[in-house]
Amino acid sequence: MLQGTLDLLILRTLLLAPAHGHAIAKAIEFNSDEILQVEQGSLYPALHRLIKREWISVQEGTSENNRRAKFYRLTPKGKRQLRLETRKWDKLAGAIARILRPTKQEGES
Repeated sequence: MLQGTLDLLILRTLLLAPAHGHAIAKAIEFNSDEILQVEQGSLYPALHRLIKREWISVQEGTSENNRRAKFYRLTPKGKRQLRLETRKWDKLAGAIARILRPTKQEGES
């Protein structure tokens, strides 16, 4: 994944509801039709980075299978950052698309 992409996906996932780490990874995988696989070695450092930036908060709780778990929640600062990062992503994706799929005029000789 591009640098920062996982952070954006985590923030977007947490916009819906607080979740524990495993649920975040599964939601990203499910919503990407299993194309994006989130490894624990990437997920938990990203979660810690987002906590440090105060974009998410963490609280102890009990998971759906009665295990202790940390639940991550989007903060107001995180919601603002999600809007900003989404705009940046849309701009980047548009620029890449223009290069990969130029207009017919540009492609014709």
